[in-house]
Amino acid sequence: QLVESGGGLVQAGGSLRLSCLASGRTFSRYNVGWFRQAPGKEREFVAAIRYSGGSTYYADPVKGRFTISRDNAKNTVYLHMNSLKPEDTAVYYCAAGYGVILSMMQTARAYDHWGQGTLVTVSS
Repeated sequence: QLVESGGGLVQAGGSLRLSCLASGRTFSRYNVGWFRQAPGKEREFVAAIRYSGGSTYYADPVKGRFTISRDNAKNTVYLHMNSLKPEDTAVYYCAAGYGVILSMMQTARAYDHWGQGTLVTVSS
C-alpha cells in the first residue's frame, strides 16, 4: 500500500515536498515513480528512482526543478518540487514496481502498486 502526502496550494515559484509512504518489508526492492494527472489530461510521468536509489529519471518539463529521493529505512520516497509553475497543477501519484526495466521506468503500466494521489495546486 502506498500513501502520498504533502500536496496543497502554493504560489508560483514556491516549493513543496511530496512523500510516498509504503507498507511492507520489501519496499527497498521496488522501483518507484511519480506520475501526475491534470484535469482533462492523461496521466504523465514525472520522475522515477531505482530501488537502490542509485539512478533517477525525470520528465523534461521538471528537470532542474524537481528531485526524487528515497529513504528505504523509512519506506518513503520523496518528490522535492521547486520553482513551481501553474502548469504543475495536478494530482500526483506515486507508484511502485518490481523489476521494472530501464526502458519502462517512465511507463505507468510497468508499475503494479499505486497510491490514491495528492493534489498540488499552483496559483499564478
